[in-house]
Amino acid sequence: MAQEAPASSSSQREQESQSRSPEPRSRNQTIWRRPSERFVPRIVSSPSLDSRPDLSEVEAAVRKLIEDLKSDSTEMQRSATHELRLLAKHNMENRIIIASCGAIIHLVGLLHSTDSKTQENAVTALLNLSINDNNKIAIASADAIGPLIQVLETGNPEAKENSAATLFSLSVIEENKVKIGRSGAIKPLVELLGNGTPRGKKDAATALFNLSIFHENKARIVQAGAVRHLVELMDPAAGMVDKAVAVLANLTTIHEGRLAIGHEGGIPALVEVVELGSARGKENAAAALLHLCTNSNKFCTLAPLHYLHYFIFYFQQIFTTY
Repeated sequence: MAQEAPASSSSQREQESQSRSPEPRSRNQTIWRRPSERFVPRIVSSPSLDSRPDLSEVEAAVRKLIEDLKSDSTEMQRSATHELRLLAKHNMENRIIIASCGAIIHLVGLLHSTDSKTQENAVTALLNLSINDNNKIAIASADAIGPLIQVLETGNPEAKENSAATLFSLSVIEENKVKIGRSGAIKPLVELLGNGTPRGKKDAATALFNLSIFHENKARIVQAGAVRHLVELMDPAAGMVDKAVAVLANLTTIHEGRLAIGHEGGIPALVEVVELGSARGKENAAAALLHLCTNSNKFCTLAPLHYLHYFIFYFQQIFTTY
């Protein structure tokens, strides 16, 4: 069921959780997650409609809105993107109809709009559409990744947040993890992680988590300066401990990541999560510390030996689960 939260404009946010089958674990993967704990795309939109017209009426309305997207009138484009944003939020059938009518390519084009509200509506409509897996493929095939990165760099705060969330949603598909990482998305995501709104920081962290699953992206994330921000976000006051630890645990599988975590003072913070964090946080922090300590005796001196029983306990729990 959707949960609404205040947005930075007159529109409202909502999140929708969808069950997905767990990803297969590779031998060297260091993040262990229960299916219910995986990050899922959030849907963002304006208030829902009171009633659902039949699908033929929806299709007719969508085709009219697509014509408005093609208009030279900024006002018509702004209104049409807003309506598609609403419809894409409303239900899965609407998302399928909107895509099948050919709206995606026009929404991608409007990511370049100089009208900030049109741009925001377009990126949010694409985010909502991307909940459908076939639409993820269609959005990426429409060359949306580059324009999404542009919005991430230059859009208004809500557009930046929703661009990051869309990139996360697209990165569920393995080949998109590669394409997004190679297209230059990581640097602006790290910028959002460090300097965005609280919602933007969370969206950036979820996107970086998914991208960090692909090995090639890990060095890019470290080189973009993400570790410093992630360590800062391990402060419980930020409300992002679990997200930050999950990304850091993935980064400990490479040498540059381990060095950066040590340099930024991340080891004491990881130890604190092992002792005081949530179950998921303890699990990922233990995995991170294990990588750090098994690859460098120097790091072991920063993680007191009396915490080793936490590592043993949590890894016993993990391996008896699978």
